[in-house]
Amino acid sequence: MRTTTRTAVGATCALLMALTACGSDDEEGGAAASSGGGGGGGSQTVKVGILTPLSGPAAATYGTNARTGIEARLAAYAEEGGECADVEFELVEADDASNPAGSLASSQRLVQQEDVYAILSTSPFTFGGIQFLTTQATEIPVLGDATDQNPAWREPGNNLFQSQAVPDPTHVFGQLGEYLAAIGGTKFAGASFPVQASQAALEAAAESAEAAGLDVGYTNTEVPFGTADVGAIVLGIRDSGADVLYLPITFDTALAIVEGLRQADVELKGILAATGYGNDLLESAPAVAAAQGVSFSVGYAPAALETPATERLATAVRDQGVESGIPAYAMASGWFNADLLLHGLELAGCDATRADFVAALDQDATWDAGGLYPNPIDYTTADIDQVCQYFVTLEGEEFVPVEDASPACGERIDT
Repeated sequence: MRTTTRTAVGATCALLMALTACGSDDEEGGAAASSGGGGGGGSQTVKVGILTPLSGPAAATYGTNARTGIEARLAAYAEEGGECADVEFELVEADDASNPAGSLASSQRLVQQEDVYAILSTSPFTFGGIQFLTTQATEIPVLGDATDQNPAWREPGNNLFQSQAVPDPTHVFGQLGEYLAAIGGTKFAGASFPVQASQAALEAAAESAEAAGLDVGYTNTEVPFGTADVGAIVLGIRDSGADVLYLPITFDTALAIVEGLRQADVELKGILAATGYGNDLLESAPAVAAAQGVSFSVGYAPAALETPATERLATAVRDQGVESGIPAYAMASGWFNADLLLHGLELAGCDATRADFVAALDQDATWDAGGLYPNPIDYTTADIDQVCQYFVTLEGEEFVPVEDASPACGERIDT
């Protein structure tokens, strides 16, 4: 499944592409030499590169969280005694400095100097190095969150493998509009930042809402990144008569809009945010108070479902000091990247070469993040007909799964 709806988990983290960046220092962790060319059983070590913003504007969101998520998954796997549990992993961090040029430089360092076995990318700037990775490093598997929205993530037959569903700018799916209709919505409103990821998410949501029978009352695609000056947006939503709202923007700005609507006594049947699900929100008492009743779209099974898969993730995250058991975005991305790496090694063999790993995963259609995803990702095709995602609502200090929408599935809409 190389494509999916534009409202998939983490898609709006690509909004960080709108930020300017500074600095280009790389950082690395781990021990000394290892075997980059193949996997390893026994005493062999697999060197894995972590590509993520460690400096620049995006570091506040990403930082070391991706590494923490990777370490959590590897530790859980070793404790479980997985098929490749004897493999030792050396993690090397590379800072893309919150910009595409930094991503290219870091990708080149990981390939040419570090000779890594695989690259795990948690960054909206990976597109800066994609041409290099897909033309000059074709045997090195690159596993990532794909929030940079480069179309190469959706192409079968290359060395890129998304560990989360990839936004697809060519199709719209029905689940979001059907969800808004199910909660009583009749007129849609939404706001986005003036960057492709955010605007595409809003456009897809509006089309999905129209397909479900809702009118579109207000859309604003030019919200300044990170702004708290949302008075005009609040008035636009109020004056349009909209009764449901979709916000594919960072949660700080979304929360400002929510608070503005309440101060203006504007009551809606539902507010859906594309970001915000996670421990970061729960750690802020003011945010928890302000976000009561707000719903969130999530691309993986939320912790409150208490399935074996969610319990395994929650336990591992708590072991990393996160009391709620709900990882922040970058930590979850690190977990998914590591889980896909382990899945690929089990497919290809624990001592597989990089080329064998790429060949095996490129023919796979079974990986569902250990049961956390509603559908497995099919790496053999760029076409899908259905998308499923989860919806939760903040009630008190808990994210409560929405009844009949965990998950909710929608068919592809031809527009």
